[in-house]
Amino acid sequence: MRRHQLLVAAALAALAAGAAAQKSPSQAIDEYRAMLADGNPADLFEAKGEALWKQKRGPKNASLEACDLGKGAGVVKGAFVELPRYFADTGKVQDLESRLVSCMERLQGFDAAEIGKTPFGRGEMANVTALATFVAAESKGLSFNLPQAHQQEKVFYEAGKRIFFMRGGTHDFSCASCHGEAGKRIRLQDLPDLTKNPGDGTGFAAWPAYRVSNGQMWSMQLRLNDCYRQQRFPYPEFGSDALTALSTYLGVNAKGAKSAAPSIKR
Repeated sequence: MRRHQLLVAAALAALAAGAAAQKSPSQAIDEYRAMLADGNPADLFEAKGEALWKQKRGPKNASLEACDLGKGAGVVKGAFVELPRYFADTGKVQDLESRLVSCMERLQGFDAAEIGKTPFGRGEMANVTALATFVAAESKGLSFNLPQAHQQEKVFYEAGKRIFFMRGGTHDFSCASCHGEAGKRIRLQDLPDLTKNPGDGTGFAAWPAYRVSNGQMWSMQLRLNDCYRQQRFPYPEFGSDALTALSTYLGVNAKGAKSAAPSIKR
């Protein structure tokens, strides 16, 4: 009997050890990302973006080194974690991508409307994504602190909040359906609560990011467009006020989180 009890105890201990060693889905995904992060293909887009920033291009044969991203002409470091923000020269609140296109039009002579019509990943739009990757990388590890001093910045935050909770489409979804509370998960993946600071490198603080599943670099606008697709909404136009407002809401909520962009996603 004594021997039988010892065998049972040993078996129970082994089962307990196995259960303790079993990883949660989120732990497994985190390990997967960590393995991929060494040699993140986003590094290639970052290098391309840096070259494009310094290269003289367009009808005016000029570089973007005089572009003001909110920290002064040519200043890149720290700009990403303070966007979207209001720009007096355009009279608009702009996110990183729309601001880059404004600079490409004003400094280099490109047609902003034509760029906006170009699909993601093609032509000058692919260059915008690379530029955004470069600019984001220059602020990696810095904390988000979007300005809310200008009245338009406050208006865009409130508009973004309404958009975040607005339900619609064939499935009656909103952004909040997936990201309005903690503890939700889809496809074995945790969904961050984006109504508050979800933590460093999560949600807004993680994009632009390289998507391993389709081998593409995704900007924040493309990420939001894909959310609209999953809600069965039409895609917003590039640089639309709706996208900028939504980014403003998410960015302000991410205050204090350290940027992990450009990151890598499954």
